[in-house]
Amino acid sequence: MAHYAKVLNQIVQKVIVAEADYFNTFIDNSPGEWVQTSYNTRGGVHYQPNSNTPSDDQSKALRKNFAGIGFIYNSIKDAFYEPQPYASWTLNETTCLWEPPITKPTTGIYKWDEELYQSDNTKGWVEITND
Repeated sequence: MAHYAKVLNQIVQKVIVAEADYFNTFIDNSPGEWVQTSYNTRGGVHYQPNSNTPSDDQSKALRKNFAGIGFIYNSIKDAFYEPQPYASWTLNETTCLWEPPITKPTTGIYKWDEELYQSDNTKGWVEITND
C-alpha cells in the first residue's frame, strides 16, 4: 500500500492509502492531480517504519515530506511542505522544512512568539512554564 495526495492549485486536499494499480481503474472527475507521498519521509530522509532511524535505502525518500491536508506541493521542487508558520521563518531548500531565524533552545519547552521577534529580532522563543 502507498499514500497518495490529491493536489489542487498546489494545495493538498486529501491523502489516501491505496495500491498503485487502484489508479489504473479509478475514475476521478474532480479537479486536481494525485501525487504519491511517503509516510516515512521527513525532511528529505526516509526512516524505518514507526521510528527515527534512517532507512538504509534512501532511494525510498519521496518528495521531502509526507503530505498533509493543507500542505503545499511544489512541482518544481517535487516536494510537499507545510504552509509558512510565521513571516520570519524561511524554507530550508534541502529539507523543505521551515526554520526559525533564531535557533530553538535545547533545554526547556518553548513556543515561538512572532510579535516578540518583530519587536526585537534577537528574541522570539518564549519558555512555557507551569506557573
